[in-house]
Amino acid sequence: MNALKIGIAGAGFDARFHLENFPESGVEMVGVTSGRAETREAFAARHKLRAFASVEEMLPEIDLLDICTPPSSHQQYILAAARAGKHVVVEKPLTGFYGSPESTGKRAMLDAVVASGRQLLDVVRGAGITLGYAENFVYAPSVQKEREIIEKSRAQILRMAGEESHNGSHSPVYGIWSVQGGGSLIAKGCHPLGAILYLKRKEGLTRLGRPLRPATVSARTHSITRIPGFEDRGFLRTKYQDTEDYALLHVTFEDGTVADVMASELVMGGIYDYIEVFANNHRTRCRISPVSVLDVYNPKHEQFKDIYLVEKLSSNEGWIPASPDEGWSLGYARELRNFIECVREKRTPESDLELALDVTLAAYAGYVSADELGREVEVPRV
Repeated sequence: MNALKIGIAGAGFDARFHLENFPESGVEMVGVTSGRAETREAFAARHKLRAFASVEEMLPEIDLLDICTPPSSHQQYILAAARAGKHVVVEKPLTGFYGSPESTGKRAMLDAVVASGRQLLDVVRGAGITLGYAENFVYAPSVQKEREIIEKSRAQILRMAGEESHNGSHSPVYGIWSVQGGGSLIAKGCHPLGAILYLKRKEGLTRLGRPLRPATVSARTHSITRIPGFEDRGFLRTKYQDTEDYALLHVTFEDGTVADVMASELVMGGIYDYIEVFANNHRTRCRISPVSVLDVYNPKHEQFKDIYLVEKLSSNEGWIPASPDEGWSLGYARELRNFIECVREKRTPESDLELALDVTLAAYAGYVSADELGREVEVPRV
């Protein structure tokens, strides 16, 4: 069987993580492209890849485009790949609204996202390609074990809760709505929201023969680090141009059950990721990060200054919940293996375009709700 030829769009953190976690056999990493020539050239040299000047130049040389660029470019690259007959892996969020939040109302943003979603669905389906939505929470070992529990015990989920928070993104463009499409709600909330919607879909397919989808949302968002009384001690990122740094989203599903998602840039001590499930026959805590597999004590910073221990660690002194293999614990390795298998076997990935659209539309319906001080808003369909 011929190796699947893969090209990466983007040369930052996500691109590196993907490159490290693709299966070692059955794939050929061909090349990389990014907006800045020096960045793509350096990434290509470091990983022995070919540097391409653009996605369009790279597409004829590959079978699958792995999109690890800022969200504002996702739709453009998905459409280009699909029209060229190339399979796609795309980082979250899928798409969004990338204009000015000052001059555009949140309802108009939601309408624009609905239109974007319809175009993506039509083109991807029409092209007959496989699209993998790179939501690693879905593939985290704890979430996949909970999926098994739900399916085998035919559980009814009554309530879920989830969070992703840390002390602020490393990306220089994070905090700019025109590039990111929003702040904590879409950029961080998409992670727990994706896993929560995924598990509810699985419950519905098992018990009812159809996915259970989000019906309505209500939300609040805040910019805590920009309030007049905020005292900056230097431990949290504060440079957000026009996006929120705190969000709370309440989801009501078609069957009347509920879920709550929290996301913020206000949490120190590394990434804080979890999903909790409260069902009619069991309760589960899915720890995603930190995971207590390896606890390391370091009395002096200099000893560990060149050692990577876990993502978003602010200090490497004291007791540290180090991760021996984040590709496994965060779900990246299982995610990318599933995508490659689905391309080869012409199957639908566990995290697919429909899930990606539900996540995006629920988040933007949340922005409408937050703009109206928490009013319940219907999640549209495409």
